[in-house]
Parts: sequence; structure tokens; C-alpha cells
Amino acid sequence: MLPLERMGWSDFFAQQLAEESTRPFVARVVEEQRGAYRVAGDFDGWAEVSGRFRHDTRMTADFPAVGDWVCLTAPAATERAIIIRRLDRRSTISRKAAGRAVEEQVVAANVDTIFLVTALAEDLNPRRIERYLTVVRDAGAVPVVVLNKTDLSADAVSDAADISRRLPFVDVLAVSARQGDGLDALTAYLTPGQTVALIGSSGVGKSTLVNRLLGEDRLKTASIREADGRGRHTTTARHLVELPGGALLIDTPGMRELQPWVDESAVGETFEDIASLAAWCRFGDCAHQTEPGCEVMAAVARGDLDPERLEHYRHLGREVAFEERKRDKAAAAAEKKRWKKLHQAAKEIYRNKERGGF
Repeated sequence: MLPLERMGWSDFFAQQLAEESTRPFVARVVEEQRGAYRVAGDFDGWAEVSGRFRHDTRMTADFPAVGDWVCLTAPAATERAIIIRRLDRRSTISRKAAGRAVEEQVVAANVDTIFLVTALAEDLNPRRIERYLTVVRDAGAVPVVVLNKTDLSADAVSDAADISRRLPFVDVLAVSARQGDGLDALTAYLTPGQTVALIGSSGVGKSTLVNRLLGEDRLKTASIREADGRGRHTTTARHLVELPGGALLIDTPGMRELQPWVDESAVGETFEDIASLAAWCRFGDCAHQTEPGCEVMAAVARGDLDPERLEHYRHLGREVAFEERKRDKAAAAAEKKRWKKLHQAAKEIYRNKERGGF
């Protein structure tokens, strides 16, 4: 059983229990499997949420996720613990759940640093990196772009420099997890008690990177498909593990579809260079297209700003605004449905009173 501090426990979480007469059992979720949670802390083992927790929880995103801290009951031998409370999160990596439903999916919680892993050669896609960064910026964690598979690139130094120029406010590191090259650059972020999450598409080498950092082949890996150069899913569930140096690592399954669950401010944080230029535009509502006195378009004309990056900024801005409007409508509909159920329940109580049921 690891001390709570080694699992990432801090004053942020302790203060949430300050008014408790006695501190309850607490643990951190280290694995999630179809509604069952493996936890580590005051109790090590499997747990499930209580009936009251399930009844009172309105959204899927409010259920525990890997990285969450939870309060639970002390079970008898051979029994599962019961989760009675999830503590507030310090940071959250979220995306829109796959499918048509307008619903948030929490990928990981209480993360300090996010390694956004992509592969050089076939997988290197600046637009995809910017898309991931939009999610990461809204998470409340520090983003680091990790360009993996330098051994497959004809000119890894040049490729990394191109990405660095496009992302001037983000650390960009080039490594080869398979050969172990460049991994020393990651150690600055892997300090004891700090939580790092790995996100990225399938086949970019996240599992190989985790195995390197663990010092053992704990996770299964697979090669890229030769037919289309795309990766296979090898990680199918999220896990939190302790690295030899004391850092905590969350590996996540590859994401082929990434719909950001963020607000429009996250787009501005991802494209800080464009946002800084926009502050000098003549008009506060400048669309950066044909308006006079547009500093953003002036930067494009001078060659200081890549027009393709500007177009992706516009595209993501439109997409995020559209998703925000859908979320607002979905939230309003859910609230209306909730009040309708409450009114129906109240009417039923009055009918029972009139019938002498109370």
C-alpha cells in the first residue's frame, strides 16, 4: 500500500475533507473497467459506486475516472469497496463522447502534465496536433508535444523544428521509444508524485514509450499496418502506474476521433500567436478576412503567419462554437426533462394524499 502523497495526494484534496470529523478512507482510481474501479490508497483493490452515488449523479462525466480521488467505505475481506464520493478535480482531460449524443467523456483526471504523443513520418500532422492541443489547453495541465519514432524520419531535426515554429509556446521533444533515444528530455516532467498522461492517436508508440519509462515490457505493442500506415489499438483501457522514479503515468487508448469538449477560449490559448495579433486589429470583432486594419491578415501578408494555420484556427473556432451551442441546447433539454419529472412526482404525492395514502 503506497502512501497517499506518493499517489499524488495534496492540500487541494485534503482541504475538501477539512470539515469531516474523521477523515474517511480515500483512494485514487488507477483503472476503470465497465463500471468497476481499481483503486489504491487507504484501500487497494476493486470498488464500485454506491446506489445513492449512482442515483444522485446526473451526468456520465461526474462518475469516477482514472486519476480521480474518491472516498469509500472499508470493505470486509474479499469484498469490493463502495465509493460514496468523488472529490473535486484539479484538472480534467475531456472530449465529446463518440456517437450522436451530446455528452462529455472524461479521459483522465488530476493530471499535471500531458504528453501529446505523435509519430514522425506517416502520422506527423500539424493540424491534428493543434486539435489535441485545444483539448489539452482546456484541461488545466501543462502540454508537451512528444514526436516519437525519430528512427523512422529522414530528417527528424528538421521535422521537429517545423513543428516548434508552428507551436511557438509549447515544448516540442523528439524521441525514439523503440531505440531509447531522447528520453532523457522527458525526465524534467517525471518528478515524484506528479501525474503525467499520454494521449495521441493509435499506433504512435505510446505503449512502447510507457514500457521504456517503466523499464519493462508491461504493455502489449503492435506494428503499424503496412496497407495504410495507420496504427492498431493496443491499449484498450486507461491505467495509472507508478514509474521507477516516483512519477505517476496514465496511458490512454488511441483516439481516432477527437471532438473537443472545450469553450472558445481554449482555441485562443492554442493559437496564442494569432490571439496576440488579433488584439491589435482595428475592430474588436474582426473576423480576420477582409476587414481593414486587420493585424492578423497583415502578418500573413508579411510571411510571419502561416495561412494554413490561420485557416485551421478559423475551422476549430467554428467547430467549437457549434459544439457549445449544441451543449447549451442539450443542457436546457435535460433541465426541462428533470423539472418535468419533479412536477410529475409532486402531482403523484398530492394524488396519494387525496386518496388517503399518507
